Amino acid sequence: MKQFKIGFVGAGAVTKMHLRGYAGHQDRIKVVAICDPSETFVHERADEFGIPGRYTDVQAMIEQAGIEVAVVCTPSTVRESVVMPLLAAGIPVFVEKPFADTFNEASALADQAQRLQIPVSVNQNFRKHHKFDFIRGLVKDGVIGKLEGIHFDSLFYRQDAGWRLQTERHAMSVMAIHWFDGIRRIADAEAESVYCTSYSSDTINCLGETDATVQIAFAGGVKAHFTQSFSSPFVKNELIVMGSEGVISTSSDDIHLFRLDPSGTPSWQPVPVQTWSSKMPIEEAVFDGLDQLLTWIETGEEAANSARDNLHTVALLDAAYMSARDNEVIKLQKGLLPG
Repeated sequence: MKQFKIGFVGAGAVTKMHLRGYAGHQDRIKVVAICDPSETFVHERADEFGIPGRYTDVQAMIEQAGIEVAVVCTPSTVRESVVMPLLAAGIPVFVEKPFADTFNEASALADQAQRLQIPVSVNQNFRKHHKFDFIRGLVKDGVIGKLEGIHFDSLFYRQDAGWRLQTERHAMSVMAIHWFDGIRRIADAEAESVYCTSYSSDTINCLGETDATVQIAFAGGVKAHFTQSFSSPFVKNELIVMGSEGVISTSSDDIHLFRLDPSGTPSWQPVPVQTWSSKMPIEEAVFDGLDQLLTWIETGEEAANSARDNLHTVALLDAAYMSARDNEVIKLQKGLLPG
């Protein structure tokens, strides 16, 4: 396998997660440069992880560092100003989620990448860290019969800091972007409509929403529902996938399959008929996402986490915000927002 020279744009907290995940894969990547407007952050991160190239200007890093791939961990509010120069220089990009704050912004970036034929992938690491892809495989194998519904609750307390507190989009952009992506992967169908209600709890210091409830209708009749809370002292993290012949449930590393008793008698304490275990540390899932991009570069075969694919996830996120704002169902066409 080829070793790629990697340059980072953004030196905040999420960058540390990437660097920890990459540390065990020096045969595949070599981090040669890091860039951030804050010189303090640049030196702090570079000293900690032994990165030689240190920059406060993206264009200077492009011209001087000799990078072959860029990892973009900037705030989503400045995504376009960072990614566009990298694409113009012909540098493939692995970008943090959300890919962009709105569907129109994400679409412009994906269109430019396609025009220039530059691979761009998005770090949807929860596909494997949170078992979404494993469960997707079980559903495709028919272990629950025909897929009918997806239900997910993610409740916990989270007080963020920094730039995100001042944006109008909060909890869904921070965490529910993972749920949108994972749910649509399990559904394996184009979303047709989204309805969302949300609010901002006084228990959290932020401008945007802290809590949201979302309903998604997919082609083929599959319905999905999830609740996201950043304000709950009670913690709940449970995914339930309903089928015509069984149910998959998970709230930990274990994934359980339940079926109705052959007699039809309901049970208040059902016993799983089969259990799987799936665990990928988040740092390894981050590297896996980057490696998908590197394989795309080598083979020419578009990665599953490509920017073009991720437009469907951003469309769901944007539609949810539009729905909550206007209190109406948002219709999608071919899984994307029209226009």
